[in-house]
Amino acid sequence: MSKSERVIGQGKIFSRAVIYNELIFVSGIGPHDPETGKVVEGGIREQTRRVMETMKAILEEAGSSLDNVLKCTVYLTDINHYYEMNEVYSSYFKIPPARTCVQVAKLPRPGENVLVEIDAIAYKP
Repeated sequence: MSKSERVIGQGKIFSRAVIYNELIFVSGIGPHDPETGKVVEGGIREQTRRVMETMKAILEEAGSSLDNVLKCTVYLTDINHYYEMNEVYSSYFKIPPARTCVQVAKLPRPGENVLVEIDAIAYKP
């Protein structure tokens, strides 16, 4: 790792985020309660809110904020959740970043009802 790199929340398999120069690459975030590690109760709205709150915390730890997000990728297990997810997701941004949204067959952590995962690229001012 060079001087220009820093890792946030390094785990065994992946890091929550990697900072390279002014860019912050946030790994895919699922709707897991930070205290229990379990998927939050509720539907797509509650899960999207949890993902966005986690993203906000990661970016703040990295010295940035949601205002500095350049691009997100949203993964939904059911594209019919798009409009509900979008209502919650869009409430977190003053200026919406570039975004891709796709339906996927399944998200990690078998046995859990994970409906959404979001990753992001942001910058550090």
